[in-house]
Amino acid sequence: MASKISNSIAISFYLLLIIINFSIVESSNKIRSHRPCKTLIFYFHDILYNGENAKNATSTIVGAPAWGNLTKLAGQNHFGDLIVFDDPITLDNNIHSNPIGRAQGFYIYDKKEIFTSWIGFSFVFNSTQHKGSINFAGADPIMNKTRDISVIGGTGDFFMTRGIATIMTDSFEGEVYFRLRVDIKLYECW
Repeated sequence: MASKISNSIAISFYLLLIIINFSIVESSNKIRSHRPCKTLIFYFHDILYNGENAKNATSTIVGAPAWGNLTKLAGQNHFGDLIVFDDPITLDNNIHSNPIGRAQGFYIYDKKEIFTSWIGFSFVFNSTQHKGSINFAGADPIMNKTRDISVIGGTGDFFMTRGIATIMTDSFEGEVYFRLRVDIKLYECW
């Protein structure tokens, strides 16, 4: 009788160990991968209104400090200027390429000592390749060669996506035109 009880306890113990082992293996399989589920590269082209280029402008100053105005960027590293934009997005760095969507949002120059801004925008797609939008927000230390901002959501093909976007100033012409290369790595894809 005692050996049946000890055998029964031993079998129960081994079954418990097997169950715990499967639970650990199952939960370790749920650990998120640090590899992106989707990577994308786009360019967006910003032409700031300067009082003379209304036909081609894709962005404009909508708020300025007391010492600034709404057609020229303020001094002191443009501190206090609020710019709204509706820029074309392309697959390459040519502004004349067919746009696959629009970059729509704003940036605020937020520091007197150095060029830096806070930016919030969406890529709104209207192509056969992509439908929906990707939303971005974060600090943009413009003087750095590359800057990372957060991908905070999306719609359509990018529903509830999250990730990181690495921004690089690809080209600029004075204070009127700049082109950004945006390398997007999505880590949550539905």
